[in-house]
Amino acid sequence: MKLGETETPAAMPRPSISCRWRGVLVTGLFSAAAALSAAQPQAQPIAADEAPVLAADMALGEAIRTSDKAAARRLLALQFSFIDAEGRSHVRREFLSDLKGAGSAPSDDAKVRIYGLLAMVTGHRNSRDTEVFFLDIWAKQRGAWRALLIQEVSLAPADPPTAAVATRTGEQPQMECRNPCQVIPYRVRSPAEQEIVTTFQEIEKAVAAHDAAEWGKHVADEFVRYTTGQAPATKADRIATIERQKETDAAAAIGEVQAMRLAVYGDGAAMVATHAVPDNARPPYRATSVWVRRNGQWQMAISVRTDVK
Repeated sequence: MKLGETETPAAMPRPSISCRWRGVLVTGLFSAAAALSAAQPQAQPIAADEAPVLAADMALGEAIRTSDKAAARRLLALQFSFIDAEGRSHVRREFLSDLKGAGSAPSDDAKVRIYGLLAMVTGHRNSRDTEVFFLDIWAKQRGAWRALLIQEVSLAPADPPTAAVATRTGEQPQMECRNPCQVIPYRVRSPAEQEIVTTFQEIEKAVAAHDAAEWGKHVADEFVRYTTGQAPATKADRIATIERQKETDAAAAIGEVQAMRLAVYGDGAAMVATHAVPDNARPPYRATSVWVRRNGQWQMAISVRTDVK
């Protein structure tokens, strides 16, 4: 399914693998794990449950660099999509047809986080001669890790954010936040999806109302937002920004959801959406977020926003 569609299948199909290909895949992942150990002798120890994810990610990267479509195909979920640094979205078939165009150098700072049956690998790598931040999302399907999404974003240098001076700017009209605060063009398919969508709306409402405390309730402590042309923003950075906006009466520009996909895997979930900002205050963008359920509550763990150019 393409990102521009607003509905997702009622059930997410699971690709099957013959015994012969399963053996090839296991061998490939074992080789990738060995290469990982040799390539990162000074790295922090990798947790046992994280090693298979990182090995699969490395194997996919090698398949892309060598244009090995057969190897790449075995590692991609049927729902896979690729969002490049220009904001272009490519479905699985398109991605496989042009692996050379998606080629990138290996990452030397890849990190893994596992949320239930969902995992994400993040870091920096050179893609088409440009350094990008990447988010690779993997899902456990039939006992094997499959890539759900690869997203790239070109960031600004990670300099410390400059503190804004809180100056009153007078009365500024607040934009009405109907979409996504009240309605979203997406049909939920399960109670878990409804909980995530509702939490997402609470986050957007908090931004619109400059309510940093409410916003923080729905965001994981490890949260970071990555946006085209900007430095990464941690949870503390975002809270400080929301508080400054409240002090200056600054209107918050909330991106309207044009299309959305949502996939839940146990206590982890991935949301991919296309947004457009009213009045074209900024370019439209593709936003991917990973969610984790902790203590019965869903929280956003990361947000990656790539401008559509």
